[in-house]
Amino acid sequence: MDRDFADFWNLMWELGLGLCAAFALLNLFAPQQDLPWKPLDLNRPVGAATAAKVADFELARSAAAEEVTATTDACIQVLREAGVQVERAPDRDDGGFCVVRGAVRITGGAVTPLSPGGLTMQCPLAVRYVIWDRQVLQPAAQATFGSRVSRVENYGTYSCRRINGSTEGSDRPSEHARANALDVAALRLEDGRTVSIASDWDGRGETGTDGARFLKRVRDGACRVFSTVLTPDYNAAHQDHLHLDGSPRGLCA
Repeated sequence: MDRDFADFWNLMWELGLGLCAAFALLNLFAPQQDLPWKPLDLNRPVGAATAAKVADFELARSAAAEEVTATTDACIQVLREAGVQVERAPDRDDGGFCVVRGAVRITGGAVTPLSPGGLTMQCPLAVRYVIWDRQVLQPAAQATFGSRVSRVENYGTYSCRRINGSTEGSDRPSEHARANALDVAALRLEDGRTVSIASDWDGRGETGTDGARFLKRVRDGACRVFSTVLTPDYNAAHQDHLHLDGSPRGLCA
């Protein structure tokens, strides 16, 4: 009996050492973006743990003021470490479900400008935008057109309304009602060309099949970064823009 007990503990000791060695090797050689305990780096490709790291900056609607401040400050720090100029935006309460807390404004730095700029957005949405810009948008533009994107034309982030502008009280609030969604209308290239969602999604616009292929690649990459991505393929309400948001539910259409 004593020998069996000793053999059992020897086995547990060896198993523990093996697990420690495996963890050390994983920690040393696995990509940082795939390891949930490593800090979020916006310069690294989208990895297995990227979504979870961004989600750490999400705020519950019931979050206390101290939690809002601490979480938003941590999120802002990640953006600033990535070379993005950002400032805290004032909280906003338009009544009902139209409440914005812990939001920011991107004011410049190492990120493709939004046009119009100065948009109020949830800080995790700003993080997602920077990741999408660096890891999806710019590489896709270079590969397709040999030119970088100079600005992202958009229809804004905040709008106090329900999904699809519905007036039905049973329909859920839009993510725009808390500045957690960005509507992208067109992408302006440094060489002067513009790729418009309304004109180029189906390949019939000025950029032809290249424009359509570029936009599909941009959409596919966005689905790895944002929770919900809606395109002209989804419904007529999105025929002229890409809807990108950070809602808890996920949909790529």
